Amino acid sequence: MKIDIDQLTEAELIDLNHRIVERLRFLDQMRAHVEMLDFKIGDWVTFQPTSQGPFEGMLTRYNKKTVTVITDIGQRWNVSPTLLSRIKPATGTSTAGSNVVPLNKR
Repeated sequence: MKIDIDQLTEAELIDLNHRIVERLRFLDQMRAHVEMLDFKIGDWVTFQPTSQGPFEGMLTRYNKKTVTVITDIGQRWNVSPTLLSRIKPATGTSTAGSNVVPLNKR
C-alpha cells in the first residue's frame, strides 16, 4: 500500500506522523516483551554496561521495556533484556514454570 504524501495537508501529515511514531513504539514494546519472556524472575544473569566490566545479578522484576537486576554487590540496574545472558536458572524453577514469585520467598 503506497501513500502519496504529496497530496496530504499539513494536519494530515502531522496525524500520519503521530500514528507512525505510536506504531513504532508499540512494536518496540512488543519486541522487548517477547525478549523478557526468555527470562524468569529469580534467574541469575550477566550483562556488561558500556565502558564497564560485566555484572552478575538476579532478575527481580519486569518493567515496561526493561527488567530490574540486583547485582551480587547490591546495585539495582534496569537492563534491556537484549543485553542479558542467563548464568543459571532460579533454584526450584523450571522453564515451564510461572513467572510469579510467592511473597514468602522474597
